[in-house]
Amino acid sequence: MTMPTSATPAAAFADVTSSDSTLRRFLHGLPGVDAVGLEARAASLGTRSIKTTAKAYAIDLAISMIDLTTLEGADTPGKVRALAAKAVHPDPTDRTTPRTAAVCVYPDMVATAKAALAGTDVKVASVATAFPAGRAALDVKLADTRDAVAAGADEIDMVIDRGAFLAGDYMKVFEEIRAVKEACGDSARLKVIFETGELSTYDNIRRASWLGMIAGADFIKTSTGKVAVNATPANTLLMLEAVRDFRAQTGVQVGVKPAGGIRTTKDAIKFLVLVNETVGEDWLDNHWFRFGASSLLNDLLMQRQKLATGRYSGPDYVTVD
Repeated sequence: MTMPTSATPAAAFADVTSSDSTLRRFLHGLPGVDAVGLEARAASLGTRSIKTTAKAYAIDLAISMIDLTTLEGADTPGKVRALAAKAVHPDPTDRTTPRTAAVCVYPDMVATAKAALAGTDVKVASVATAFPAGRAALDVKLADTRDAVAAGADEIDMVIDRGAFLAGDYMKVFEEIRAVKEACGDSARLKVIFETGELSTYDNIRRASWLGMIAGADFIKTSTGKVAVNATPANTLLMLEAVRDFRAQTGVQVGVKPAGGIRTTKDAIKFLVLVNETVGEDWLDNHWFRFGASSLLNDLLMQRQKLATGRYSGPDYVTVD
């Protein structure tokens, strides 16, 4: 298969996205995924051992990459303000602790989060487009996005229409992503969520990754955290390979965000090893790699204190989110 090359994705893929048939031909022409090989490589990288100084660096890096998240029907302004305070000072007893990358909330909580984070470099991310199911008309999804951006969201996490994707209506998914990207304007970066646990196959995850990037995603994201199967080392490795190959073809760098099910320091370090070994240092920064998590931060803080003091403080050391 001949891959397009250009300085900009729009120019590179104009022919590919000119019709349903050309888009389908391109996506189904992507190399098939060797599932056994993919899972074996992910498992092998997950056995790497990181100690002492390198571990301390990895913990701080992971903290700085967290999108600290609350996406519950019972969210209140007070809960969001408390989460914002934790994002700015994750460990109030140790001001050397890095801030998290962002706080992620529903659109109606963006203004509250924005006010609570004023004067800091912590971003406000908002889910949109009828999260988590994505079952709404396009005008509703765009209104959802515009409301969040107008309220001050720095980043939008959109969900794709998995039903359309699985039915093979790739052009509908492409056009929705492009429309949401336009609704983000120049002020908000766009993360595109695939819900990899619902896409069934690695081939579909590879196709969704390329579709999202062609459409203008600034980040591709595994999951909503609302289904049984979320981020895994294997599906994240596959998406890292996709962004690596996309940059090689277009010169455009796209971020990756695994989300859901990453709860421990050991888990986070495994993902950082995947990043380092697959795409390298260019992605080892919170501008290009994030963790979507709510409970991960607590374990990172406990492990950080243990490294500093030699004592494991236990879960009562951190706030209960």
